[in-house]
Amino acid sequence: MPEDTERENQAEASRPASSNATGESADGAAPDGGAAPGGGAAPDGGAAPDGGAAPDGRGAPDRTPAEARSNLRDWIRVRARETIRSVAARRAQAKSNAEPGDDAGREADGEAAGGGEPSPEPPAPAPTPIQIAIPAVPEQRMHEPGADPLTDMEVRKREAGVDESLPFGRPGQPLGRTHPFVFGFTGALGVFAAWTLIQAIASARQVLILIVVSLFLAVGLNPAVEALQRRRVSRHWAVAMVFLALLMVFAGFGAAIVPPLTNEITAFIDHVPAYIQQLQQNPNIRDLDQRYQLLGKLQETVTNANFGKQAVSGIVGVGRVVVGGLFSTFTVLILTLYFLGSLPTIKNFFYRMAPRSRRARVALLGDEILVRIGGYVAGTVAVALVAGTSAYVFLLIMEVPFALPLALLVALTAFIPLVGATIGASLVCVVAFFDGVATGIICVIFFVAYQQIENYVIHPRVMKRAVDVHPAATIIAALIGGTLLGIVGALLAIPTAAAVSLIVREVVVPRQDTL
Repeated sequence: MPEDTERENQAEASRPASSNATGESADGAAPDGGAAPGGGAAPDGGAAPDGGAAPDGRGAPDRTPAEARSNLRDWIRVRARETIRSVAARRAQAKSNAEPGDDAGREADGEAAGGGEPSPEPPAPAPTPIQIAIPAVPEQRMHEPGADPLTDMEVRKREAGVDESLPFGRPGQPLGRTHPFVFGFTGALGVFAAWTLIQAIASARQVLILIVVSLFLAVGLNPAVEALQRRRVSRHWAVAMVFLALLMVFAGFGAAIVPPLTNEITAFIDHVPAYIQQLQQNPNIRDLDQRYQLLGKLQETVTNANFGKQAVSGIVGVGRVVVGGLFSTFTVLILTLYFLGSLPTIKNFFYRMAPRSRRARVALLGDEILVRIGGYVAGTVAVALVAGTSAYVFLLIMEVPFALPLALLVALTAFIPLVGATIGASLVCVVAFFDGVATGIICVIFFVAYQQIENYVIHPRVMKRAVDVHPAATIIAALIGGTLLGIVGALLAIPTAAAVSLIVREVVVPRQDTL
């Protein structure tokens, strides 16, 4: 401002003239101990530009106080920058050369920053350098030229690095996982293990099928056991009662099938000569015999010496099949009893395989899957019971022989999805045609009509409540299961499809919706 400038000029004019003549500054000494630019000597020993003698010996012209103060501020800025740079350089050099805790570098920094006086606050100590542990690399053992470690023991020990702690030398570096040998050996071992596992499963296929069928039956019978438990019956007694009922069903089926079948086979063997005579008296058969010598060839085959061996081998083969079937049935019953008695323990064991955070949800889904399997078994039993009862009543009305065994056969084949009812109906119709053509035709009409009612009325209603699976999924699952495991695969396909559909609906779909 103009007023401030005039007051400063008046104050400078009132000072003694000798103050400027001697070269002393009114503002005091400079930070480095020399005279300030306002009147003392310059840092290089010459006079300041506004007071003392100039470098050439001549006196500098007089300057106004404002100009002197401006020059003083510029000089202070320059000296401050130089001091900061000098302090930074010294501090960096002290950090790089001195040990941690060295006070000499800090005192030098304090003196430089404070114009010869120690700094009241020492700078922060240098940060401790980060130490990185570098693994020791074993030194390369040089091979001595012309020395063979196989023949010279001393050379062998030196090259191996033998000492007191390592009597057999230093071990080499281990092979990494990316080494070609390690990678190839691991891959080959995995392929061999997978092939061995597949071969073991193929060898134990029959046993595994029996185990799966037994577990399936146990899960299917478990709802009956739980129903008895709800009536205050202990689980042991409930399992015993259900298993006894299952044994009675098998025994009744055997009692209904085996005696009539045995009697018919015996009667057929006894009437073989009479059947041959009837064939000879038949004009059509006689005409065919004259043309193709059928009876002669049949008699030649029967009287052949190898016929007895072939018959015996056939009987032995049938006996093996029967014994194998009985053994498989006995094994399934024993395993079913075991699984049915320990089903809660088995469930808890598999539930504990899930993480604790998901165990409750896994248990709920598992229980629902078991309920659906039990519902499928109960529904299939209901459908088979309806089919067998209907067939038995119809065969009794038509007076077809062996009505009870044929009805049990229809009920048994009804457990097979898709084609079971057709197989049972075809066998019954064949027997009915032997009784009479009209009887056979009426039997065909009855079973065709019944299959339509079963496929569109009975089966959908029962299975909708039991497993809740789409009909298309049921057909696809039955076809795939039958192709893989035959009749057993077809039986297990529908409950498996029900379990998969439940997991997809409750686990996969919600997870996809959150992405």
